Amino acid sequence: MKKEKIFGMITLMVLIGVLGESCKDKELIKNPNIIYILADDLGYGDVSIYNSASKIKTPHIDQLASEGMQFTDAHSPSSVCTPTRYGILTGRYCWRSRLPQGVLRGYGKALLERERTTVASLLQANGYTTGVVGKWHLGLDWVLKDEFKDSINHKTTSVNEYGMVTQMNGDWVDFTKKPTDGPLNHGFDYSYILPASLDMEPYCYLENDVLTALPNEHTPGNDLATGSYATGAFWRPGRIAKGFDFYEVLPKFIDKAKKFVQSHSKNEKPFFLYLPLAAPHSPWVPKENYDGSSGAGQYGDFVQMVDAQVGDFLKSLDASGISENTIVIFASDNGPFWKPDFIERFDHKAADKYKGMKADIHEGGHRIPFIVKWPGKVKTGSKSNFRTTLTNLMATCADVMGVTLNDDTAEDSQSILTVLLENEDLVTEAMPIVHHSSKGFFALRKGDWKLIEKRGSGGFSSPVEVEPQEGEPEGQLYNLEDDPSETTNLYNEKPELVKELLAELNSIRNK
Repeated sequence: MKKEKIFGMITLMVLIGVLGESCKDKELIKNPNIIYILADDLGYGDVSIYNSASKIKTPHIDQLASEGMQFTDAHSPSSVCTPTRYGILTGRYCWRSRLPQGVLRGYGKALLERERTTVASLLQANGYTTGVVGKWHLGLDWVLKDEFKDSINHKTTSVNEYGMVTQMNGDWVDFTKKPTDGPLNHGFDYSYILPASLDMEPYCYLENDVLTALPNEHTPGNDLATGSYATGAFWRPGRIAKGFDFYEVLPKFIDKAKKFVQSHSKNEKPFFLYLPLAAPHSPWVPKENYDGSSGAGQYGDFVQMVDAQVGDFLKSLDASGISENTIVIFASDNGPFWKPDFIERFDHKAADKYKGMKADIHEGGHRIPFIVKWPGKVKTGSKSNFRTTLTNLMATCADVMGVTLNDDTAEDSQSILTVLLENEDLVTEAMPIVHHSSKGFFALRKGDWKLIEKRGSGGFSSPVEVEPQEGEPEGQLYNLEDDPSETTNLYNEKPELVKELLAELNSIRNK
């Protein structure tokens, strides 16, 4: 992890005084419980406190923001699912791993390296009870049937047109045997997970790395011929456990999360709960009482169900009597899957004013809602424009506990504790952020400037990639303060700045 420089001219006596106050603060905030709620494909512009013109009502997420700090310049480390989850738990960019782009499917091999420190293992080593409830999507080492063990290279990486790593199919897996690598191998004491996205087989749950029911049945898939990939009540064909109900996944996760909190509310040990929801990612499956409740169709209805379920969980947390000593973090793993024709049809901008959508290198692909509530520590109703990314969780947790991370741990993580506590004299300059798209496009954000190496979206939006003609810019450069919608490419106008930013991007990549 990089050492950070304190900016501003501070005299020695003032610095000592501020540090003394900071130390006193830390003595008072030791060992808070930490809950990390991660929505799936929720857009910046979906949340009504971020977008007053949203056609979706999110009163419970709005209330959470009013009770804590709302960040307006927060980003996922990738524009798609798997890499963001890797970044959250390890504090490092996923393109440093064996997955250079795209996402895993449900049979993908475990992506987290066994020896690598995760947020969960860090907290576990410092006295926390740790749990994960929700969508895992970081791979599991499924045990293969004997006839496939020698013929299948489980470690190969094959990426399809949607940037998904396709490695195996369910016929090769021996589901009677427990996967040999899962959350319990990476610092979690308890887990209740879905292997991958809710539109990817196998459709089943694992509790403490053991299947709760074998996926021995088959679903033909749903909404496969609508011409609108990964929207509506869409899921792919594949193996499914008996009784698995797509409409009950979100409520089940919330129920399990509530039980985890309740079971640890009376313990002396603090806990960490990682709650990565599988919604509002497809399939869009709002329960009947939400049908037609929003102005953004089936997707908007599902987001409103997500909001209500989050509200139900937070209400249960308050009832447990421990919310005063609990940090609640709410974020999304990337931008929304919201196509231009959806914007036109519903007059709803899921990414607000930002260009692009999920998977893209543009702001709509990775600028996300990010909220932190910490009673008595984070000022209620506060708002921050500090530039941050989800890899910062590891360094922030270490800072809260007063733990020093090794230089080879969480190298892309920066603590935002001083931002949360509003210790202005100690707030450090934000590290440059590397953005990454589903197709492997890189961008660097430093200050107001954003450099994108290539032309095109690098994701789902058209055009995906543009080959520059002679004299045309090879990449993209935007001043986000003046041009947040990325409409004016200044790449050719500022060659020296491009050179400087490219050099910094390469330096980070080669680290």
